[in-house]
Amino acid sequence: MSLIEIIKYGTPSLQERSVPVEEINNEIRQLAADMGESMYTNKGVGLAAPQVARNIRLFVLDTEQVTHDRRNLQVFINPEILDESVEDGPYTEGCLSIPNIEGEVFRPLRVKVRAFNEHGEEFVLEADDLLARVIQHEYDHLDGVLFIDRMSKERRALLAGQLNALRRETEASLAAAK
Repeated sequence: MSLIEIIKYGTPSLQERSVPVEEINNEIRQLAADMGESMYTNKGVGLAAPQVARNIRLFVLDTEQVTHDRRNLQVFINPEILDESVEDGPYTEGCLSIPNIEGEVFRPLRVKVRAFNEHGEEFVLEADDLLARVIQHEYDHLDGVLFIDRMSKERRALLAGQLNALRRETEASLAAAK
């Protein structure tokens, strides 16, 4: 396993819609494993392929490390949200691609998702609490939506200075890399 660089806010590909994974092969399995390692190293609970500059419909997550202090990496390939609860609730979210910025986001409290794991096996999962939230957050990445896009306009306005500074920093590093 190796660490993969997590791209930051201001990178255009973070706001692009991802394409389906065509074939679940060793390359995809290795990518998922490397994403998991990068997620753990950066103390995250989820990481989507667009965050590592791969615009494919794949994300990994592990919420058990938060409550049980053990690793249980879950891989979601070509996920599809089948159902979500009418009830929603607030939660303070953050994102590895938007470091040091958090904000309150309202999301459905429960979701039902269908996806494939790294072995190509289809599964359906009904989730609530933190797991439901992380699934929705990572799923949004696959559609080019960031958690800040779901925040209230007032709260986002309060973060505008930090977000602009992060975007300028990212743009400068992208220009330097060319």
